[in-house]
Amino acid sequence: MASDPDPLQDFCVADLNGKPSVNGYPCQPSSSAGDEFLFSTKIASGGDPLANPNGSNVTELDVNEWPGLNTLGVSMNRVDFAPGGTNPPHVHPRGTEVGMVTRGELLVGIIGTLDSGNRYYSKVVRAGETFVIPRGLMHFQFNVGKEPATMVVSLNSQNPGIIFVPLTLFGSSPPIPTPVLVKALRVDAGVVELLKSKFTGGY
Repeated sequence: MASDPDPLQDFCVADLNGKPSVNGYPCQPSSSAGDEFLFSTKIASGGDPLANPNGSNVTELDVNEWPGLNTLGVSMNRVDFAPGGTNPPHVHPRGTEVGMVTRGELLVGIIGTLDSGNRYYSKVVRAGETFVIPRGLMHFQFNVGKEPATMVVSLNSQNPGIIFVPLTLFGSSPPIPTPVLVKALRVDAGVVELLKSKFTGGY
């Protein structure tokens, strides 16, 4: 098995029943791939932002939802926000993100690494404006407006991954031992257990 940094064919529509290898899923035979792999309506409408406690709903469009992205190194998401809704602090370990707010106004926050002194960068981004999140940096979006908001983002990976910071710390399976979090966060065990109870079962 080996990989090449660039696609070696016009397209490689993913066979999602196959086992992923170095740079994606195996290809469907060209004869069985219709032209739907070039077009998608999956983010034309979003989900209900009130369906979870965050007040936001992410409609993903990575290779698992759009097999035509296989080997192309790109994906998209749509995120819909209720007023006061947030896309909680998270990290994409395999992708840089560029986004556009299409409705409303969002506070976009980015936290640098220890190299930058954990610097916090932020700006209110309004409809028609754009932002970029460097790969691997923690970031969030928060609807600061009084109306619903929507953004569409693109990432330079067909499967950029996501690590939600609160869920990772307090809802991992199996759980991170409480003494580790007590020491790391400098709080009492009761606080850690309370936070764990909030994230049992995921987002």
